[in-house]
Amino acid sequence: MKIAFDPDVIRQKQAAKGEYSIKDMVYKIADMGYKYIEQSPHPQILPFYKYPKANKSIIKEYKDALKDTGLEISSLIAMYYWAGPDEERRKAAMRKWKRAIEIAVELNVDVINAELTCTHPNSPVVSEEKLYKSIYELLPILEKEGIRIELQAHPYDFVETNNETVDIVKSFDSDYVKYVYSVAHTFFYDDGKGDVESMLDYAGDSLSHVLLGDTYNHTIHTHYIQNPPDAESTVHQHLGLGEGEVDFDALFSKLREMKFAENNDNIITTCLFGFPEKLDQQGPGTLERIKKELL
Repeated sequence: MKIAFDPDVIRQKQAAKGEYSIKDMVYKIADMGYKYIEQSPHPQILPFYKYPKANKSIIKEYKDALKDTGLEISSLIAMYYWAGPDEERRKAAMRKWKRAIEIAVELNVDVINAELTCTHPNSPVVSEEKLYKSIYELLPILEKEGIRIELQAHPYDFVETNNETVDIVKSFDSDYVKYVYSVAHTFFYDDGKGDVESMLDYAGDSLSHVLLGDTYNHTIHTHYIQNPPDAESTVHQHLGLGEGEVDFDALFSKLREMKFAENNDNIITTCLFGFPEKLDQQGPGTLERIKKELL
């Protein structure tokens, strides 16, 4: 199992200063004790929804920093509207995806983590059709390059639940399509029950990646006060472990039962956002918790 760190919280700190040093990002992750980086959307690499920006100099800077620190990239995160109902947007997403795969190859990365991203979740049947069309278009390229794509449901996607997303993943019957369980989405995944053990059991062998972050149960009305009460909104957090309401004892117990850590291809990622000021405590602290629970 690879233990990775998602540097989006570092990007936030850098953005506040108007700078995006890839070298500093890599060195910071190394200083916290991690050996792997899960590279989330970054304005100079794979920006949110826009065409990839990594060029030769950016890739060289990244590779040099990895070589200096001994770190590796466990996975990239690609965020494109590949499941929206508009076909032109889907085609544009495919161009971005294909360039992202090229960048993954250049960076020696064999896993890309993705959401079921659509422009709006109110056309679920059409969005599912577009998603399948997109994945089947990419599968020959992924197989040729030896790259695994991993799918996660996300709040406000056309599918938000664990089991339905697992069903989509399993329907491909491919070693190149696997499932990501994002712990911070737990209460969306089963309509507020938070039964992590049942959901991980359902995922079974399709599970290859876990994103760690805590959250509150959004279905408990007084946790979030909306004005007006019926306003359309989707909220969750990526808090430090123990700061929300996810049952992490049950989560880690189930991962031990599944022997998740014994598979060298599996990934677990520290995925904490929103509080850059806590980075120096939460980053190393989460790493130690993972080691204690799973290694």
